[in-house]
Order: sequence, then structure tokens, then C-alpha cells
Amino acid sequence: MAETVNPDGPVDQRALDESVTFTSELIRIDTTNRGDGTCRERPAAEYVAERLADAGLEPTLLERTPGRTNVVARIQGTDPSADALLVHGHLDVVPAEPGDWTVHPFSGEVRDGVVWGRGAVDMKNMDAMVLSVVRAWARAGVRPRRDIVIAYTADEEASADDGAGFLADRHAALFEGCTEGISESGAFTFHAGHGLSLYPVGAGERGTAWLKLTAEGKAGHGSKVNKANAVTALAAAVARIGHHEWPVRLTPTVRAALVEIAALHHIRVDPDAPGFDVDELLGKLGPAAALIEPTIRNSSNPTMLDAGYKVNVIPGQATAHIDGRTVPGGEEEFRETLDRLTGPGVTWEFDHKEVALQAPVDSPTFAGMRAALEMFDPDARVVPFCMSGGTDAKQFSRLGITGYGFSPLKLPVGFDYQALFHGVDERVPVEALHFGVRVLDHFLRNA
Repeated sequence: MAETVNPDGPVDQRALDESVTFTSELIRIDTTNRGDGTCRERPAAEYVAERLADAGLEPTLLERTPGRTNVVARIQGTDPSADALLVHGHLDVVPAEPGDWTVHPFSGEVRDGVVWGRGAVDMKNMDAMVLSVVRAWARAGVRPRRDIVIAYTADEEASADDGAGFLADRHAALFEGCTEGISESGAFTFHAGHGLSLYPVGAGERGTAWLKLTAEGKAGHGSKVNKANAVTALAAAVARIGHHEWPVRLTPTVRAALVEIAALHHIRVDPDAPGFDVDELLGKLGPAAALIEPTIRNSSNPTMLDAGYKVNVIPGQATAHIDGRTVPGGEEEFRETLDRLTGPGVTWEFDHKEVALQAPVDSPTFAGMRAALEMFDPDARVVPFCMSGGTDAKQFSRLGITGYGFSPLKLPVGFDYQALFHGVDERVPVEALHFGVRVLDHFLRNA
């Protein structure tokens, strides 16, 4: 049984201030990952490693590729019989075009109680909050119940081959005893209207299925009849894929989310009832439907086309890329459907593939996350949800680690957190960081 503790614990004003300072300073370290191998996370990795060492830990820096640096450290818990918990966050960010932003995306400017810049929500804020919690523990002589392994990873915004994939495949011993993990994209305030404050905690992820389509045809002059036109075949396949209506596939996490969110809207539902129409239900859930709608089906969105070099030359080959996502258990259906939709003359292959994930919503860990959120926001209504995209939890699942999305932030009405992921003017309120530090501290000490 977890010890009873003061909810404020070791969190002091210094810890709150450091969460803001660390977020700002990490943003200023440009770790843009364009997916072309040019990203260098090492300066950010050295930054967090130095601050972990200041807290008495022994961080290990690991690279598969020079400059693509990961940091791992372990905090010994008070209960040696307890399973360990992984806390992981990535150090890289997606590109940002400064001319599109109100402030420079790598300024880390703190203005009017808000920290601005690329990574403010994805996910240097969480990286900073974890740092500030660990350092507060060191100052107060506090230890968590379980061993906690902290991992700061490279390359999450691309393949994770230099990051979590490398750590899971080559350095599994560093994660010995870890059975569960927490990371990004959950436990933020989602204002669902009529004063309802939801806190969706990630308990699943759709699988990644990025595809490359290739059409082979007959090259020729653009003025001639050509019934083996690669562009025509490819365009037809892409159109079929883009317009395909995928059938509903409700996973346990999505079912739980439907039932709990519907109940908060005073709607009683049974997903197994004859004639149950999930789309009709979503129409009654207002803004909260956005938490569920992307995860009730597989999806396949065309994103890139490439063919030809001159307007009057019919190319012999044309290619396209599809961003596919699969619900847990939907992989076979996805493959069979793509085989049918591509049609004659077009082949497809996985450009990048990762598994779909599910995590139990009735676990003690989920209950602990719920309790921590409710302690610091009595109006919180904590619900499970499945993420439409993916995180490093996919790679760490190879080690048998069950992943949850838990990066707590209390956000004001009108703050569109999800739109800021990879968006313009990414930012996070200072008070949201303070809330996250308090929640993380309480949860991690008692998990």
C-alpha cells in the first residue's frame, strides 16, 4: 500500500520556477527533426543529463548515430519488490517556420504567463516537469515507492530508430523491472462544454502504417495514346484509398471512453446492444466526440505524390505515400483492404510500421493517475482514451512495458491543446506547468 503523504510533498516554489525555466531553455535548443538524419539532440541531452546529475543521479548518454543522443537514469524506490515505472519523453521537435509565428519558435519566450515555442506541448514541457520533480525530491531527500527509470529519447518525431527503438533493442537491461510507462499526450484539460472538464488519459494508441505505393507503366510521349500510364493507375488507386469508408472497430479502450464520456453527458449506452450506432452517439457528445472519433476505425490518408519530370513526357513510374493508422486488432483488415484498393498495376509496401497498443483502464496505475488529477483539480472528470497517433510507447512495448499517456496540464477554457501539436504558435501556460509538476510528483511518489 502506498504511504499517505502531504499532497504538496516536496514541491516548492523553486520546483515550480524550474519547470518554467527548463521548458524555456529546452525550447531554445533547436532539436528540429526533419526526418532526414540532420537532427542533433545531443545539446538537449547534455542539458537534461547535467541537471539529473545535479540531483544525485547517474545519467547514461547513449547514441546509435553521433549526435542522436538519449539519456537514461534510474531512481531507486523504497520498495524493492515493486515493479519499476518508466517515465519517458522525447527531445526532438518537428520543424517550425519562423515567419508563420507570433514569436520566434525557438525563443522560449515567456510572455503574459505563457511559454512560447516549438516543443512547449510536444514535449519539452513534460521533459522539464519531470526534471523539476526529480530535483525537488533530491533537495527534500524523498524517494518514490517504485524504482523509476527516466528516459529522454531522440528521434521520436521520425522513425525512433535512433531513439526508443535503439534503446529497446540494444539497451534493454537499463529498463529491467519496468512493467508500465507514462509519457505524452494525456491528462490535459479538455473543455467539453457546459462546464465539463475532462482529463483524457491515454490507454491505447492506433498502430502506424505508413505506406509507399508504386505504379509501373510504359513511358512515352505525352501526345500519344498510352493505356499503361503509371500516373493514371496511381491516381485511381490513391483516390480509392482516400475515399474508402473504413468499418467501425471498437476496442476495449474506446468502448470504455464511449461509456464514461456518454455517462457524463447523461446518456446511457451499451456498445454491444443490437443496432448501436456509434456515429449517432458521437453526434450527441459535442466537443468530446473529438476524443473518440479518430480511433473508432482504421484510416488511410494520401499525403504525398511523385511522378514525372516534364509535362509532355509520360513517366514509367509513379509513387505515392499514405499515412495509414490501425486500431488494435485491425492490422489484418488493413492489409487485405489495401491489397484490394490498390488494384492492378500498383503495388504497396510499408514505409514504416509500428504496432497498435492497449492498456488496462482498471489497473491500479490508472486509478493512481485518476486520483492525482482529482486531488489537484476537484472538478476533473478523468476518462480513458485511445490516441489517434503514436508515441515512443510503441518501441518500449517490445520490452513488455504497458504505456499510458500522462502529461498533466490544467488548461484554461479556449486553449486548444491538441491543435498546437505540430501547429503554429505552440505554447503552454505557466500555471499549467505548475499543475503538472504537482500532479506528477504526487503520482510518481505513490505509483
